[in-house]
Amino acid sequence: MSMTVNELEKTVNSSLTTAIKISKINFGHLFIDIDVKDLSSTILFLKTNAKCKFKQLIDITAVDYPENEKRFKIVYLLLSHENNLRIIININIIENDMIPSLTKIFPSANWMEREVFDMYGISFKDHPDLRRILTDYGFEGFPLRKDFPLTGHTEVRYSEDKKKVISEPVKLEQEYRHFDFESPWEGTKYIKEESQKNKNNE
Repeated sequence: MSMTVNELEKTVNSSLTTAIKISKINFGHLFIDIDVKDLSSTILFLKTNAKCKFKQLIDITAVDYPENEKRFKIVYLLLSHENNLRIIININIIENDMIPSLTKIFPSANWMEREVFDMYGISFKDHPDLRRILTDYGFEGFPLRKDFPLTGHTEVRYSEDKKKVISEPVKLEQEYRHFDFESPWEGTKYIKEESQKNKNNE
């Protein structure tokens, strides 16, 4: 017989008493906050426990809060097919914290951790192949950090002179236009200025 989300919360809290900092149920899913040192033991319990049965790692992602002392929140989403339940695990870390890799518990974590590394610059300890996976070779910065410029640092284009694709610093070809936001019935600023000049000349 499958367990309910309330039964899941009781089981997790009673078995992982010291690890769980916060637990709450939202939208029919259980959310728990833990410390980074308890990550591996918590994930292993959720996967192997006879009641929980969280056999699938759905995703690993992160959120950037540059104003906080613990800048990043790492989020793990697990699914129990047998219980039809999901659990979301949150961990707050400082910028240079190393996160234990889950590749030995969930092999699918390999690419997910590489994506988080590529987009946020968060490193995973004991990962078998921690390289960029979404950006190009030699890419600078981490695109999903809040301090990364929207235009990026470099742009890729085809050079007719060199007959190949090149990477170069971003150049904005024109300045941002300034709009006066006035009613179109009143006319734009330059038309009104011309009208005023014509009146003065009459």
